[in-house]
Amino acid sequence: MILEAANPTTQADLEREFNPWLAAEARFNEAAARLGLDDGMRKVLRTPGMEITVNIPVQLDDGRLEVFTGYRVQHSLARGPAKGGIRFAPDVTLDEVRALASWMTWKCAVVNIPFGGGKGGVICDPMVLSQNELERITRRYTAELIDVIGPERDVPAPDINTNEQTMAWIMDTYSMHKRTTVTAVVTGKPLNLGGSRGRPEATGRGCLFVTLQALRKFHMEPAQTRVVVQGFGNVGGKASILMQKTGMKIIAVIEWDGAIYNPHGIDVAALEQHRKSTGSITGFPGSEPIDRQEALYLDCDVLLPAAKENVIHSGNAHKVKAKILCEGANGPTTAAADRILEERGVFVMPDILANAGGVTVSYFEWVQDRQGYFWNEQLVNGRLEEIMVNSFKDVVKYAEQHGVNNRTAAYMLALDRVAFAIKLRGIYA
Repeated sequence: MILEAANPTTQADLEREFNPWLAAEARFNEAAARLGLDDGMRKVLRTPGMEITVNIPVQLDDGRLEVFTGYRVQHSLARGPAKGGIRFAPDVTLDEVRALASWMTWKCAVVNIPFGGGKGGVICDPMVLSQNELERITRRYTAELIDVIGPERDVPAPDINTNEQTMAWIMDTYSMHKRTTVTAVVTGKPLNLGGSRGRPEATGRGCLFVTLQALRKFHMEPAQTRVVVQGFGNVGGKASILMQKTGMKIIAVIEWDGAIYNPHGIDVAALEQHRKSTGSITGFPGSEPIDRQEALYLDCDVLLPAAKENVIHSGNAHKVKAKILCEGANGPTTAAADRILEERGVFVMPDILANAGGVTVSYFEWVQDRQGYFWNEQLVNGRLEEIMVNSFKDVVKYAEQHGVNNRTAAYMLALDRVAFAIKLRGIYA
């Protein structure tokens, strides 16, 4: 990522700003200070309970042996089993996984579901690996973690470059070791293996619900709402379709290979078909190309960053013209950018609130697997809406009561809930 520096900045400063663990720590420290937490409780809340590094030998299709490195971090089990995805990417780091695990702790606490935070990752490039090679990596990674995951302890889910097939391999590997089918060991599974209806759209649908609440707060009508979406994958793509159905206009879509713009609105369903047939959003009829960075700075009502971390930073936050920022991705805004957005009056719905629809329906899936009784999609979506609306109101109320922005309020609410659980349980010695 190229930082458009607003002020002269050293490379070390940039590295610190883009380090996800340091960003999570900065936000944690501010919330903890405002809550008046003592040093001991801060140490307990800040420190991951377990960090595991595994080295995975895998035979590739051409007969060569390769060793891949994987991580699993369990940040907190205070409120329930660890919950969090597994990503396959060449740039996975322990700092990234550690930060994402802590965010999962706070996210689950914000929406008040009985999970702690976990996260996993394997350093590999899925673009150059075959399906068989990915299966071998997944199964060996699962086998290495067999004693630390499970329905009562740590429940993985899909993340970047993993999907329901990956979860099926994990569930099968775990079940073979346990000698019984254990569907509740992962979520985000295929429907026929204990998956939940409504799960693929859950994160995007959660973004829709909190956006509608923000529009109501500012007396804005969906039909007059212009949205820019960065990332047209599972989150951004699903959210775009759902938002368009309410009357919102998706005026720009940004992807890794280009961006398109139409001030009168893009037909998102047609765009999805265009990408399926061409492999790209570019060249979509009825739209014009626009620079990917400039699209982020369009005059709009809602900006939905739904791709990766650090998209909005100290070098470009002053250019954001959106009234509402709905963080569909994890960590799309750096801690240094928060202050700039607040000064500009941008209403931020932080990631640990806005994209919690996915983990909420994952919770529903886990419940259904353990019950052996499955809900229809209407029930799933209705319960998701109830949780997202209530959580939005909790965060906004907390922000108003304490005179802080929404992100700080969300962190304060989450830390308060986790700290309360720890105090009730006590420290085992």
